Amino acid sequence: MRLVSYSSGSDIHLGALIGEKQILNLSSLQDFYKDRIQHTFRLPNDMKQFIEQNERALPYVEALLNCYDENDFPAGNISDVEVLAPIINPEKIICVGLNYLDHCKETNMEPPATPVIFSKYANAIIGDQAAIELPVNSSQVDFEAELAIVIGKEAKCVTAAEAEDCIFGYTIMNDVSARDHQFTDGQWTRGKSADTFAPIGPSIVTKNEVGDPHKLDISLRLNGEIMQQSNTENLIFKIPYIVSFLSQTMTLKPGDLIATGTPPGVGMGRNPQVWLKEGDHLSITIENIGTLSNVVKKYKTYANSKNNSLQTSS
Repeated sequence: MRLVSYSSGSDIHLGALIGEKQILNLSSLQDFYKDRIQHTFRLPNDMKQFIEQNERALPYVEALLNCYDENDFPAGNISDVEVLAPIINPEKIICVGLNYLDHCKETNMEPPATPVIFSKYANAIIGDQAAIELPVNSSQVDFEAELAIVIGKEAKCVTAAEAEDCIFGYTIMNDVSARDHQFTDGQWTRGKSADTFAPIGPSIVTKNEVGDPHKLDISLRLNGEIMQQSNTENLIFKIPYIVSFLSQTMTLKPGDLIATGTPPGVGMGRNPQVWLKEGDHLSITIENIGTLSNVVKKYKTYANSKNNSLQTSS
């Protein structure tokens, strides 16, 4: 199942993708088949709430989709709606750094003995086709294609064997990074958490449809040129271990996102280095999940605004 959040007019809806170009409004589908499927459960329009209730929601949607007949209930065209980030309000966005061996080599860093963990914040989230904004104070903005885990069940001190049961599905994240901030600050928070620096989507694909998450081709194109190309079988730390490792310290909640690291080919590792500029087009494709596409633009400041530069006072 491929689930999306989208807007049509002023309302936000939860939808299921049918093929590549069609979308079903799940609330409308529920209303249409209410006499055929007797159920007191009401589907939410918020993805996080859906994931929190997934033990009831997923079987119900599967039943609705099994009833679905395009002759009775025509699907909408995805080009007629605005696809949003599938989840905009996770409690946590957790990222794993240096999780592909060749990426460690290109950044001149030793492979870690344990996962390198950092965070992003919800202000960084944007969806498919939205614009990545270049901060006014950074000239070294980079791209990172990543497979992201979507947690579906509260996880605290779980084993690697138990981790699979805590996963709802997977999506794509671009771990956009301001390298000049990342490496001059001494820690990575500011360089990783600028507005628009966490494009995700376009959908969340349930784990049963993804299959083995360690056998997925992953690639990133910049203006049509392949920059990153690998397979998730090359992850240093595998997904069950990552979930278990994190759960020993923090309680993972439904809707939490965990980006699993990026393969080699990032801009900072190239000679000459490649930094994002206005007008660039990025697309990340992960097998069995889809393609996340974004454009790049400069942050537009307001003329004569006192906010155009840092203000200091004693």
